[in-house]
Amino acid sequence: MCGFAGFLDPKNRLGQGAEGVAQRMAATLSHRGPDDSGAWADAPAGFSVGHHRLTVIDLSQAGHQPMVSANGRFVLAYNGEIYNFKNLRAELEAAGTRFRGQSDTEVIVEGCAVWGLDKLVPRLNGMFAFALWDREQRVLSLARDRLGIKPLYFGAQNGTFLFGSELKAFAAHPDWAPKIDRQAVAALLERGYIPAPLSIYQGIGKLRPGHYASLRAGAEPEATCYWDLARVVADGIEARGQISEQEAMTELEARLRDAVQRRLVADVPLGAFLSGGIDSSLVVSLMQDLSPRPVKTFTIGFEETAFDEAQHAKEVARHLETDHTELVVTGREALDVVPKLARMYDEPFADSSQIPTHLVSALARKSVTVALSGDGGDESFAGYNHFFVAQSLGRKLERVPGFARLLLAAAARAVDRSGLAVAAGAPNGQKTVRRGRDRWQRAEGLLHANGFPGIYRKVLCHWPDPERVAGLIAPPAGDPFVLAPPPGDRLDRMQHTDLKVYLPDDILTKVDRASMAVSLEARVPLLDHRVVEWAWRLPQHLKVRDGTRKWALRQILYKHVPPALIERPKRGFSVPVGHWIQGPLREWAEDLLSERNLEDGGCLDSAAVRARWRDHLAGRADWTASLWDVLMFEAWRRDGGLSGS
Repeated sequence: MCGFAGFLDPKNRLGQGAEGVAQRMAATLSHRGPDDSGAWADAPAGFSVGHHRLTVIDLSQAGHQPMVSANGRFVLAYNGEIYNFKNLRAELEAAGTRFRGQSDTEVIVEGCAVWGLDKLVPRLNGMFAFALWDREQRVLSLARDRLGIKPLYFGAQNGTFLFGSELKAFAAHPDWAPKIDRQAVAALLERGYIPAPLSIYQGIGKLRPGHYASLRAGAEPEATCYWDLARVVADGIEARGQISEQEAMTELEARLRDAVQRRLVADVPLGAFLSGGIDSSLVVSLMQDLSPRPVKTFTIGFEETAFDEAQHAKEVARHLETDHTELVVTGREALDVVPKLARMYDEPFADSSQIPTHLVSALARKSVTVALSGDGGDESFAGYNHFFVAQSLGRKLERVPGFARLLLAAAARAVDRSGLAVAAGAPNGQKTVRRGRDRWQRAEGLLHANGFPGIYRKVLCHWPDPERVAGLIAPPAGDPFVLAPPPGDRLDRMQHTDLKVYLPDDILTKVDRASMAVSLEARVPLLDHRVVEWAWRLPQHLKVRDGTRKWALRQILYKHVPPALIERPKRGFSVPVGHWIQGPLREWAEDLLSERNLEDGGCLDSAAVRARWRDHLAGRADWTASLWDVLMFEAWRRDGGLSGS
């Protein structure tokens, strides 16, 4: 796993200093690649790129980057792993290519030389983001994997085109002059993350998953979609029912097994995260079945028993006979991560499971360089609670006539504003009180929702009016959170939406930054594109049966682990943030949420934020999610967000 950054300035204003700037840009990403570094420049063209390498496959200097193709035409800076690189290498060797080393990097650059970028990229099975410079045509190409596992930012500043693995690298370029994008702030307030193609900065975007883009001097980047998720969904739904249930399950298991096996290739120590849930337990089960020795597994627990699942992981590990490491994290250790988050994520990011994800990554890195993760199962195999909450609410609300919904919404608003919403909680403390204003405000929003797409959006929304709170004057261009259109039923459309937006911009962003901050490579076998494509061919009764979610994955897992060790209510990888900001983090939170700080920032409606903060402290409502969004934004802004430093 690696990090790279560079730029294209057709005017070549930096002259001979260009390579040094690229080196400084890449140096900000040394955590992504502490083992080796390099830079390369095409001075006449104004192109330069720097790279930091985490050695995983071919630890020798033959894997050094940036890498120049044997014919001298192409220069590659790459982050990721290609799991079918040996197959591609054999084809290239048969075509006459002679290799200098054993790395997958060389397969990419030589594959481009022989087949061309447009033919190579669709053949890659892996997680990747890379920059390819064509010295002959003076064309820069950027590419990103199908599901968005690896990040890639790009955009123009003062006539210079910047690109890189993380935004912090851009601050090392003299043309960097960032401005906050209020549409991105509004998106953050709505969901807690910033979706592609947006970034927190105006003019800087994220390359969409499944795309590559090419740039010539003086022109706008031309993007090409080489893996269309909408097409995958449509083709999969159309193919449902063409084979028997047994054939479908046999093929699914074969693809999962192959996906795991391909991700066991490494020249460094390898292990896995194990939470004791379905997805991580399945990945570890297949790993253990394929491994000649006990797999190293890692989990963390918490002192707060309501958030601790370490015992479940320990029982699964004991059954599978893995080499298991568990760390019980104190509240102080978890809280110590909070000040690091703004720098770790580069742009505001407010999924609080970022904290335990970083902690378990740090634990694993003490023993291994690569860890397999169970991420991706909920999106493809219908595991999220919000899928079923939205469906249930949709069925109920659709039975209520429109005029009655308006009356009920008005009543909910009146109860909220009257203070009756919290009166019942007075003698019993916080637990009862917290069934107050937040519930009534959410009820009002749901009653006003426009059809099922509106209901789905309200279920996930943290702030009911994020554009207003973010000070967005004009309506935003486009809607990154819109529910995917048909084909498929409502569950299909929600899964499609989450695969397109939530997975890459929340889940995978969280895992990438949390693991790379400690130089750990995280691999996600459930997101092998062949598994995802096959999952869409499965009828929904193989995903949800008799109220049991992820039914197909469970049947495969139960061949390795007894159901009794797995069956329990689904719970996310969470921490007690709502409690922390009232207790040990209160001084930190109060400072960031103070009227003076909010007014000085000039980005958020301080009155709206302060009102929610007072409600939360007084126990009138539980505004944990919406307040964490603001806290992460303000912490980022204070920690040098505008400079990127």
